[in-house]
Amino acid sequence: MRRYSAFAVAGEALGWHQGWERAWGSPEPRSEYDVVVIGGGGHGLATAYYLAKNHGVTNVAVLEKGWLGGGNTGRNTTIIRSNYLQEPSAAIYELARGLYEDLSQQLNFNVMFSPRGVMMLCQTEHELRAMRRTAHANRLAGIETEMVSPEQVKKICPIIEISGPRYPVLGGLWQPRGGTARHDAVAWGYARAASDLGVHIIQNCEVTGVDVEGGHVTGLRTTRGAIRTRKVAAVVAGHSGVIADMAGFRLPIESVALQALVSEPIKPCMDIVVMANTVHGYMSQSDKGEMVIGGGADGFNNYNQRGSFQHIEETVRALKETFPMISRLKMLRQWSGIVDMTGDRSPILSKTPVEGFFVNCGWGTGGFKAIPGSGWAMAGLVANGEDPVAGPFSLERFREGRMIDESVAAAVAH
Repeated sequence: MRRYSAFAVAGEALGWHQGWERAWGSPEPRSEYDVVVIGGGGHGLATAYYLAKNHGVTNVAVLEKGWLGGGNTGRNTTIIRSNYLQEPSAAIYELARGLYEDLSQQLNFNVMFSPRGVMMLCQTEHELRAMRRTAHANRLAGIETEMVSPEQVKKICPIIEISGPRYPVLGGLWQPRGGTARHDAVAWGYARAASDLGVHIIQNCEVTGVDVEGGHVTGLRTTRGAIRTRKVAAVVAGHSGVIADMAGFRLPIESVALQALVSEPIKPCMDIVVMANTVHGYMSQSDKGEMVIGGGADGFNNYNQRGSFQHIEETVRALKETFPMISRLKMLRQWSGIVDMTGDRSPILSKTPVEGFFVNCGWGTGGFKAIPGSGWAMAGLVANGEDPVAGPFSLERFREGRMIDESVAAAVAH
């Protein structure tokens, strides 16, 4: 793989940029692989990359039914943070945030990581107490966060109204090294780096069946032919239940739509990410000037990737009191992604009842921020059969009753 650099750009400019090679290969599927990863989003590509880089497993295929990053990776609001309460959650999200710090250098691809800071507002006394507890837990976990006063919140983000009549700002949990990254660049960067290590990335290849013999996975049936393999990693977000059904088992997840929207571009006015959990809305400003707005997931199971008027009304109404200026903006576009929710709102990285078949799912509304850590842990699990970071997120926790309940701990699961 040719390295990207200022010198490479200058050299190609002399030849009218006609000499650039493809970022990743487009091979025909082999008849057999050591590992097949189902799902060409950020988590699946990161898993394949770390399998090759960390464990030397290069006879790997990534199967994507559409185009790379065309699912939730390309539909999220790009928030990166690790200020979780529960120890397993803090461990995997802080691993991911730390990997994001120099991911552009590691992949030789600009993922546009922006550690602009994430502010989680406290707008009730209960939330203020809960966030103080989280700040103490973060300190014990070695995660840099701090509680700030309403006046400090206003100084960090001047467009916030801290004296709202219904939901005044009582403080905030501030993570200065949280932020955002470019979602499609993360997928492209992992794809390019994995391809360079020998991983086959196969787009427009839908899995239609899973072959199981004697309780062990033996292969997959796809729209581009049958593929033999003894190890499968299913990393397909909201469609995890569909793939699990093909393999003959059920997952404790439900699939719902999570909607988001962006405003028309405006001049820079907000250089951090703000999450207002009491009113269930969050907002940041993109590099193009759009206000990126999101809220809660739909309250019913569905596979809809379109927006709805109800979501616009509920989310924007909630945020207008905290950010009065958005009342004057026009919406540019709206969309949704299909997220997979577990009962405790924590992910599943686990072996399954089918030997050799692994799942990475249940990230709900918080998947993008975890991509590097998820791929790192999942690669260890697939390669070695166990991983210290992935261990607490096994399917066994539901049978044993050891939930990792972030929905209660954080009051929101983003």
